[in-house]
Amino acid sequence: MYQVLYRKWRPKVFSDVVGQPQVTVTLKNELMSGRIAHAYLFTGSRGTGKTTCAKILAKAVNCLNPVEGDPCGECEICRGVENGSVMDIVEIDAASNNGVDNIRSLREEANFTPASAKYRVYIIDEVHMLSQGAFNALLKTLEEPPAHVIFILATTEVHKLPATILSRCQRFDFRRIPPNEIADRLIYVTNEENAEIEMQAALLIARLADGALRDALSLLDQCLGRSKNITVNVVNETAGLVGREHLFTLTDSIKNHDCASALKMIDELHKSSKDMARLCEELSSHLRNLMLIKTMKNAQSMIAVSDDEYESLTKQALSMNLSVIIHSLDTMQSALEKMYRGGNRRIEFEMAMICLCSPELDSTPQALIRRIEALEHGTVTKTQINKTKPVKTEKSINDKSKVNEKIKEEKKNINKDEISLPKKQEEPKHNTSDSKKNLQENAVQLKEWPEILQIVKNYSHTIASAFTGSTAYISGPYVLIDAPNEIAFRLLRESAQRDNMRNAIRQVTGTFYNLGPYKKHSKEKKTDPLSELAEFAEDAGIEVIKNSD
Repeated sequence: MYQVLYRKWRPKVFSDVVGQPQVTVTLKNELMSGRIAHAYLFTGSRGTGKTTCAKILAKAVNCLNPVEGDPCGECEICRGVENGSVMDIVEIDAASNNGVDNIRSLREEANFTPASAKYRVYIIDEVHMLSQGAFNALLKTLEEPPAHVIFILATTEVHKLPATILSRCQRFDFRRIPPNEIADRLIYVTNEENAEIEMQAALLIARLADGALRDALSLLDQCLGRSKNITVNVVNETAGLVGREHLFTLTDSIKNHDCASALKMIDELHKSSKDMARLCEELSSHLRNLMLIKTMKNAQSMIAVSDDEYESLTKQALSMNLSVIIHSLDTMQSALEKMYRGGNRRIEFEMAMICLCSPELDSTPQALIRRIEALEHGTVTKTQINKTKPVKTEKSINDKSKVNEKIKEEKKNINKDEISLPKKQEEPKHNTSDSKKNLQENAVQLKEWPEILQIVKNYSHTIASAFTGSTAYISGPYVLIDAPNEIAFRLLRESAQRDNMRNAIRQVTGTFYNLGPYKKHSKEKKTDPLSELAEFAEDAGIEVIKNSD
C-alpha cells in the first residue's frame, strides 16, 4: 500500500529533524547525561515536528543501545515501537479522549510497571482539548508520577493550558521552519523518490507551507502525482495559484475609482460559481501582500507567490498609496464579518467594493484620509474635477487678465543686478568645487526613488518617463539625481516640474529637499570655480542672471 511522503520520510533520529536545533540539541544532551524529566511539553504551530520529536524521545529513553542520545533503530525496543508491538508507549488523542474518565483510566494504567521497556511513555497530543475536570484529574499524577512513567504533552495552543500544568512540565517551543531549510529537505526527498524539482519550485512550496514541513511534503506529494519534473508552473497549477488576474483587476478598480469595472468582474465571478466569502478572503490576502511590499524593503520571503507574480504585485503596490491599501483591507475584513453573520454575501461584497471605488460615499475616517491625500497628491479624477470646476464668466476672465498685467509690471521693476551671482572674491578659493565634491562623497542612495517616480507619474507622465532608469542619492539638504540623459534635467529647470518632483519626494520621505545632479568623478581639466557654480545651479533648476558688468 502506498504511504504518503510525510509519513514515509518522518525522521527517525533527532539529527533528521529539520529547523528545530533549540529542541533536538537540548534533548540529546539530556539523554546522554541521564537528566530525563518526568513531563515534557512541546508547543508550536502545526507540522513543525512536535509529534515526531515525541516519538523519537519515547524510543530514545527505552533504546537498548542509544547512539549519542539517538535511538539505534535496530534493537528489539526500537523495532517494536516502529511496528507497534511494544505496548508501553501509548499515544492519546486528547481531542477525542478529553473526559475525566479517560484520564482516570490513564492514571490506573500508569501504576503498572512496563511490560518490556524501561519507561512507560504517554504521548498526549492536542492536550489543550482536555476538559477542566480532566486537567484536574491529571494534575497530581503529572506532578508526582511513578518513577517508570514519562508524560509528553503536545499542543498548538499553549495559552489554553492551565498555569498549574505549565509549571509542572519542561517546555520546548517549536518554531516555524525557515523556507530555505524546507526547500532543501524537499529537494532531498524528491531526489530519493527518483524525481526532479527546481529550486524556485521548492522555495515556492516552502513559502506556501508557511513554516510547516508536513504541509510542504503533502503539497510535494500532490505535485509528484501531476509530474515527475516539478517546475514553478506545476506548483502553481497544483496549489491553485493560477488564474488570479481577477484580484489585480478588482484592485485596479479601487485605485481608478471604477465601480462599473468592479461590479462587472464580480458578476462574472458569481456566474462561474465563485463563493463571495472566499473571494473576499482572497482579495484580503492580495491586499495584505501589497501592504507588505509597500512597507518592507524585501517582502518576498513572506509572500507565497511566484517571482513573476511578485513583480506584478510590486508594480501595483508602488502605484497605490498605503492609506488606500489599508483602508481597502479593513473594509474587506468588515465585509467578511458581515457575511459570516448571515448577510447576503454577494450584496455585502458589492457594497464594500462600491465604497472602496467611491470614497465620497464612505464616511469612515479612513475614507476621509484617502480623499484628503488624493487632493494633496493631485490625483483627483477628471470627472471629479469637472463636477467642481467653476464656470468661466466674462468678469472672471477680465480679473485674470488684470492680474497677469500686474505680474508683468512687477517683473519689469525687478533689478537684475540684485539677483546676480555673488562676487568671486567673496567666496573662498575652490570652495564651490570642494563643497560639491563633499556632497557626492557623503551621498546615500535613496531606496524609495521608484515609489517617488510613481507619484511623479500622477503629476506628469513626461517627466516620469524621462527619469526611467535613474537613481537618486541623499546628501544633507540635497537629493542628487543620476539620470541617463540630459532631457530629465531640462525638464527640472521648469519651475512647475521641479515643484512636482520636490512634492513627490516630500510625500515619501517627509522632508523637503533641494535638487541637484549626481555626476560621477572623471579626470578632466580644471575649470573656473564660478563656472562650476553656475553649472550646478543651472542643473538644480535655479535661474541664473548674469551681471551686465
